[in-house]
Amino acid sequence: MTIKLAIVASRTHDAQVARQNLCERYENYPIEEADVIVALGGDGFMLATLHRNILTNKPIFGMNRGTVGFMMNEYSEDDLDERIARAETQELHPLRMRATTFTGDDVEYLAINEVSLLRETRQAAKIHIAVDGKERMPELIGDGLMIATPAGSTAYNLSAHGPIIPIGAGVLALTPISAFRPRRWRGALLPHEVVIDLTILESDKRPVSAVADMQEVRDVQRVSIHEARDVKLNLLFDSEHNLAERIFLEQFAH
Repeated sequence: MTIKLAIVASRTHDAQVARQNLCERYENYPIEEADVIVALGGDGFMLATLHRNILTNKPIFGMNRGTVGFMMNEYSEDDLDERIARAETQELHPLRMRATTFTGDDVEYLAINEVSLLRETRQAAKIHIAVDGKERMPELIGDGLMIATPAGSTAYNLSAHGPIIPIGAGVLALTPISAFRPRRWRGALLPHEVVIDLTILESDKRPVSAVADMQEVRDVQRVSIHEARDVKLNLLFDSEHNLAERIFLEQFAH
């Protein structure tokens, strides 16, 4: 059976040339008619492609035409149908962020990598942390904090000295960003089914923004985050270099 492919690419020269070459060799279908989306670019483009197609439930096979390509397979124009047919599926569930602003507006976004709370001014943020309705930290003072998924744990979370989380571990990372008080707190690992409620203290003096991957909400008052089990994303990887193995190996990188 022929796999119907929708071939999409970032705007970079390498990605556009790759798309043209692939379209000459394989029939390119509209996304709504395709069985699989082939994404050409880097990790940023893969993240954008996942967000644009988050409700279609179309599996996505990425090939690296960017810089790092952590979420991408190696680029090759040969035997693409066979590679996709043999590929392993990695199922991901994003985070659902619900934020309430100073003005009382409620905003909701999904985050595949992480939700970050970041100070907006020179004043450090003050954030109250509750998990499943129970206070866990009355006041975190610093640049902010983030909640990262296993898929996002090797990105911004790792740069903030958060832990790398193996796929399937069933936990989320709660990682402070330049914490001033408590100074030595390195964060926490939380069961993936919890609800995390964050309240901004002194919010008029110390405004904070909430960012779900690429979507930012300014001047938030409260933010609630939980794993969106009702939303499923399917990434396809060559079996010899799948996402779970890549994240696992990152724990031994030096």
